[in-house]
Amino acid sequence: MDVAVTQEVKTKPAPVDYQTEPSRYKHWRVSFEGPVATLTMDVAEEGGIRPGYKLKLNSYDLGVDIELHDALQRIRFEHPEIRTVVFASAKNRIFCSGANIYMLGLSTHAWKVNFCKFTNETRNGIEDASRNSGLKFLAACNGTTAGGGYELALACDEIILIDDRSSAVSLPELPLLGVLPGTGGLTRLTDKRKVRKDLADMFCTNQDGVRGQRAKDWRLVDDIVKPQQFTEHVKQRALRLAEFSDRPAGTKGVALTPLKKATDDAGLHYEYVDVQLNRVARTATITVSAPESASEQTLERALAAGANWWPLQMARELDDAILSLRTNELEIGLWIIKTAGSPDAVLAMDQFILSHRDNWFVREVLGMMRRTFARLEVTSRSMYALAESGSCFAGSLLELALAADRMYMRDTEEGGNRATLTLSEMNFGPLPMVNHLSRLAARFYEDTAQIEALRGLIGQKLSARQAMEAGLVTAAPDDLDWDDEIRQAMESRAAQSPDALTGLEANLRFSAGETPETRIFGRLSAWQNWIFIRPNAVGPNGALKVYGTGAPVKFNWEKV
Repeated sequence: MDVAVTQEVKTKPAPVDYQTEPSRYKHWRVSFEGPVATLTMDVAEEGGIRPGYKLKLNSYDLGVDIELHDALQRIRFEHPEIRTVVFASAKNRIFCSGANIYMLGLSTHAWKVNFCKFTNETRNGIEDASRNSGLKFLAACNGTTAGGGYELALACDEIILIDDRSSAVSLPELPLLGVLPGTGGLTRLTDKRKVRKDLADMFCTNQDGVRGQRAKDWRLVDDIVKPQQFTEHVKQRALRLAEFSDRPAGTKGVALTPLKKATDDAGLHYEYVDVQLNRVARTATITVSAPESASEQTLERALAAGANWWPLQMARELDDAILSLRTNELEIGLWIIKTAGSPDAVLAMDQFILSHRDNWFVREVLGMMRRTFARLEVTSRSMYALAESGSCFAGSLLELALAADRMYMRDTEEGGNRATLTLSEMNFGPLPMVNHLSRLAARFYEDTAQIEALRGLIGQKLSARQAMEAGLVTAAPDDLDWDDEIRQAMESRAAQSPDALTGLEANLRFSAGETPETRIFGRLSAWQNWIFIRPNAVGPNGALKVYGTGAPVKFNWEKV
């Protein structure tokens, strides 16, 4: 038996697949009535994505959130008639008790961090849809709303709490587990709901939370409703929120058909995105290909193409690749970003998207691109972009290079095969980072004169030397030096501390401006990651480790 246990521990877990669809859901039910969609949380206790714990009391793990992410994507694209999304619970007197504590206690540090990051991005995606897609979100808290369950509610536009004298909202992570509310709870209390810091202090150090009128008075919820009126009140409020949306009624949606994906030892392979792994060098080369042509685009053709329309398919493939690499390839520390294809086709597509961004489908595609590209900066991997002959760093695909930590461009003698960069209007705002700035604005610290000078270069195919003069690339080795300089840059990066590099990159990528999102990913996540490896949380007698065992917590009382 001891041998079997040892072998099981050493066995590498099955890779996580982020692709799913409604018939495979274990934990969510989706229903539609007029302009309102209801996402009902009904977590299956035995349905954990990893063995060893039960998902009791509507607690969740990564698998629950993968389904939630998929459901939200389908509402955006497949149901344009939906204007309000209601989060509800099928459990009696329980909305959601948050991330499953036993799952966290059993998980590696890397698993906890990736889980929290994906959960953060899903919540941020809810808020992004509220700002940009005409979708409004309502949390119908029918009972206990704790930890990550309250953080899900906080991501919504409005929170309604049942007033039954026992149901409360709470963020009990600190008193119960010795950790922080890890999916933006602290930031949303202050930045979004404007809860006074002294009240927030009391709230976050009281494991029992706050209920009833006090929850409303402290701005923790928007309304409290007696049980007899709760269901009808939620329905009417959802309809009222729908009146403020501009999403179209009576319009057919676009089905999100499964991605065509092949996985082998060499990497991940899609139609427009290819990932080649070099585990010895600890690198992944991600190549994104341009469309074949965009010269005859019309709205009718874009809608007919649906999920196969290049910008949507490319973004979905890249999104899946990013998530898969993060979770399943922990030792691949350097991502090499390349592009291939026709810059003119990308520029034409960019122009079409911007000319038709008032159309609901085009707007949602732009949103998918925005959220996918934003995953890059919050990923704890080093990223280099390489522009060579045949590259296509133009317009929207240039954003991939601007997201990288460095960009190298091969300086080839004049000729038809030299590498070029091309700016488009896409680089000046439609695809912002999570700090709500364009990557160019962040790169140049919002220097208006420099940004306007770059606007004057829109549409020009810039050579390596021109791109260097414009400040768009890090280095431009010539043909003679290219191979050696790139090899040295990659080997040097791979030899440095991954922990220190993560800290360096997170600071440098968001050097200009701060938003709730950058506070969540930069400040809150950094502290949470530190707390997650401290003995007071995960040591033999740490709060997270002994939770539910009856053993006493033993803290190290040094406060550092």
